[in-house]
Amino acid sequence: MKFTQTQQQRIIELDLTGEYVPEAKEREFTSVEKREEFFQKVEQKLIAINQERLMDFVKQRGRSSLRRTETSLVELLNQLDFTEVTTPIKLAQGHLKKMGIEQEDPLWKQVYWIDEGKYCLRPMLAPNLYYLLGYFANSLDKPIRIFEIGPCFRKESKGSKHLSEFTMLNLVELGPTTEDLTARLESLIEQIMSLLELDYELEEEESTVYNKTIDVLVDGVEVGSAAIGPHTLDRAWNISDPWVGVGFGVERLVMCKEEFNNIKRIGRSLIYQDGARLNI
Repeated sequence: MKFTQTQQQRIIELDLTGEYVPEAKEREFTSVEKREEFFQKVEQKLIAINQERLMDFVKQRGRSSLRRTETSLVELLNQLDFTEVTTPIKLAQGHLKKMGIEQEDPLWKQVYWIDEGKYCLRPMLAPNLYYLLGYFANSLDKPIRIFEIGPCFRKESKGSKHLSEFTMLNLVELGPTTEDLTARLESLIEQIMSLLELDYELEEEESTVYNKTIDVLVDGVEVGSAAIGPHTLDRAWNISDPWVGVGFGVERLVMCKEEFNNIKRIGRSLIYQDGARLNI
């Protein structure tokens, strides 16, 4: 005899780190009474953990882990001579096409289109950063270092690691002073991951936009993706200099840092706040 589907779902919803998820799915009992007794103990314990975290958030920290992480990343990148830019959430269809994304591409189907398809809610930060770099390249000395942290939107598949509204950090350095672009890129990734005290691995991967990327993985979870230019896309944005860039999903970084079992705990939500479930 196992937990009922309702009981399993209840434990999964309350379990911040996933500690009890295996038991919820696999544990067997010799009687209904023993099952109910064990379930009530686990449920009350998980409710207490959620309440404690919520109280700590409201009374002590004052800001969520997501927002505090964003601030730490901004401060680090400012120290590394990167300038924070702010660009529109509404993206012209033409800018998406300049990234090589056409109607037959999977990403096109994940886009939230508005204004009769002339614009969309940006699914990534790269087009706007490309646009700014094309302007800065003709008017500023190099290297040019810019970054943005902000919301992006995709019709993501359901799952514990996907959000339809998520926060991205994207940074790019145009005209690095070193010829070893790979080493420069890896150095930037290392400084960000060291700040967050996260162990990680780098892995090459095929990409719809950049053909090949260097993905950043934490315990098998992709938290970031990096690329090196020149690239064939550059010409459309009037870019001719070498560059390095990397984008991170900030919620995924926080999920891995906090060891949460579900990214929805850390995203924008009316069900969770800073990892704690509200309607318990």
